[in-house]
Amino acid sequence: MKKLYEKWAGRPFDRDTVSDLLKLATPIFVYAPIYLIWFIWIEHHRFSHYAIIHTQLDDLIPFVEAFIVPYYMWFLYVSVTLLILMFSFEVEDYYKNFFFLATGMTIFLIISTLFPNMHHLRPVVMPRDNLFTHLVLGIYKADTPANLWPSIHVYNSIGTMIAIQRSRRFNKTAKVIGHIIGASIILSTVFVKQHSVYDVITAFIMATIFYYVFYHTSLVESFCRKRQERVAYRYN
Repeated sequence: MKKLYEKWAGRPFDRDTVSDLLKLATPIFVYAPIYLIWFIWIEHHRFSHYAIIHTQLDDLIPFVEAFIVPYYMWFLYVSVTLLILMFSFEVEDYYKNFFFLATGMTIFLIISTLFPNMHHLRPVVMPRDNLFTHLVLGIYKADTPANLWPSIHVYNSIGTMIAIQRSRRFNKTAKVIGHIIGASIILSTVFVKQHSVYDVITAFIMATIFYYVFYHTSLVESFCRKRQERVAYRYN
């Protein structure tokens, strides 16, 4: 395993590498508990009023339970991509991807706290009885139909697609596969009735804004490049 990692990462797996990895992982270790505690709180807290999110397009989109597969894939898709950037020491892309994801997730938490929202899109009775519908019911049970705007599934998928596209670690085939997975995850949010079209559109708008903030502003570029250069200098 050690030799495989060294060949893949292009650097020895020694104390300096472990130290650098721990430094890179620190933002994840700090942010993950904050997000999870906050999210669990808003999921279990019963607000006095919820805004109902609904568009006419939602009524035209059929329930397609097979899309629960890419919906579940989101959990690995986002986290594994971030970890690949970290373990391969693509420091600049790693930080940009992390900041992109964390910013959107934090805004989602703030919106859900200040403007509680929900929808009534889920089918009351499953139209079919199969493995996919059972997987859908698992998600429905674990995740309430509240606090869904904007869609973090969509926002984080867009952020992951951006990271994959910009990374040198992924070849052309991997990028195409990554984008297909990302697109299928985005579609899954409306086909399994977890999100309204409104959630999806606003997630795209938010992703567009923060793409320019984190990938095309001098302050963020400078921060990320300095850390990339620091790791490269230490290794060289």
